[in-house]
Amino acid sequence: MKQDKSHKLEVATFVGGCFWCTEAIFKRIKGVESAISGYSGGKIENPTYEQVCSGSTGHAEAIQIEFYPKIISFEESLEVFFKLHDPTTLNRQGNDVGTQYRSAIFYHDEKQKTQAEKAKLKMQKDYKGKIVTEIVPFSNFYKAENYHQNYFENNKNTPYCQVVIDPKIQKLYKDFGKITKDD
Repeated sequence: MKQDKSHKLEVATFVGGCFWCTEAIFKRIKGVESAISGYSGGKIENPTYEQVCSGSTGHAEAIQIEFYPKIISFEESLEVFFKLHDPTTLNRQGNDVGTQYRSAIFYHDEKQKTQAEKAKLKMQKDYKGKIVTEIVPFSNFYKAENYHQNYFENNKNTPYCQVVIDPKIQKLYKDFGKITKDD
């Protein structure tokens, strides 16, 4: 299927635990032009990984995607987001614990806010626990250090990638195969 890139790109910012995982997932979706790992939602400019991990900055490990909404809608992106992390755990994803691993959607306009709120309500039926995903206005995004970019592609044989990220990618292909890129 040829990708229609004649329309403008939109931006979305998601927090769903470790940014290595969410970046690896969204890079595999048709219509996603880029997925960048970074930090969002905090109170200091240009934080380092160590500062964010300390929990003192208010930032979360985030990804910012640029996507073609004619190929992958924001609503479809939200469904992938909610299904490929646990939105019911507060400040944690698996063994990753701290406010930097919270679940959040940083909306860029009122349309994204409304769509995120609707998606959260719709997805609640799929979970026993209450979805704790924050839906908050976008305020900032700082690109993470270079060694965090394309982490899965550059480190596929590390235990974290094999045990944590690869199963999420397999779930993406199983549950969302028709919207994934042909590798």
